[in-house]
Amino acid sequence: MHQILEHTILGPNVHLFRFDAPDVAQYRKPGQFVIIRVNDLGERIPLTIADVNRTEGSITLIVQAVGKTTLEMAQLKVGDTIPDICGPLGEPTHIEKVGKVLCVGGGIGTAPLYPVTKAMKEIGNHVTSILGARSKDLLILEHQMKKASHNLVITTDDGSYGLKGLVTDAIQKLVDEGNSYNLCVCMGPPIMMKFVSLLTKKLGIPCLVSLNPIMVDGTGMCGGCRVTVGNETKFACVDGPEFDGHLVDFDEMMSRLTMYNKHEKKSMDHFMGQSGCRLEDSLGRESK
Repeated sequence: MHQILEHTILGPNVHLFRFDAPDVAQYRKPGQFVIIRVNDLGERIPLTIADVNRTEGSITLIVQAVGKTTLEMAQLKVGDTIPDICGPLGEPTHIEKVGKVLCVGGGIGTAPLYPVTKAMKEIGNHVTSILGARSKDLLILEHQMKKASHNLVITTDDGSYGLKGLVTDAIQKLVDEGNSYNLCVCMGPPIMMKFVSLLTKKLGIPCLVSLNPIMVDGTGMCGGCRVTVGNETKFACVDGPEFDGHLVDFDEMMSRLTMYNKHEKKSMDHFMGQSGCRLEDSLGRESK
């Protein structure tokens, strides 16, 4: 059993959890993830490790409450426990000194991007980070990303904070101003990663993306997380989750992400019917 040491609400439907998980904290490297179960009868969901504290033996997970399991998780309080945290899983990010690195995060994707950004700076790269969100209230980890970067650019779709526009607009602007980059690391919604990959390919910047397909066991046995990269089938859980964005078939991946929409809606409707009276608490306005 793994106890919750902290539960903080970062924004609408976005929850930060710090769990007691000493073995995971000891061996985790940037880019790796865990698979958790909220209860003994619950489904398994993958979550990237946003941070660790090896001295305390804890890991930090950031969750967006959008489906049944994440809503159940959002209702948990400090002191509660969950039965399973399996990991660390996946291949860690290859951290090396390459020169100038562009780290691009969208929405909840900033959570897995943060440890990679931090590691890239610590090894001696010059890091420029771009964070994008639909609006200011959906922006997360701004302070942490600013500390982990030499330069930080904020974009919002509605212009409520930072530059109005998309992260691709910010990338193009930086390049037009004469900046050059040896690597782009991009994490966020699939559609955002697709267009960042298309733009960086055009600009001649290598691009690393972290994929989030459907995943069940996290060990390569179920095949649910298969993606096409460079016309080859890869498993995100064991071959990734990071791949060359210029080679990823994003359209296929996004299509596969909709395969279980009907089942997810049915599960969500059942959950709402059983615990709708507690739903507001799970999306709450204060830290638990």
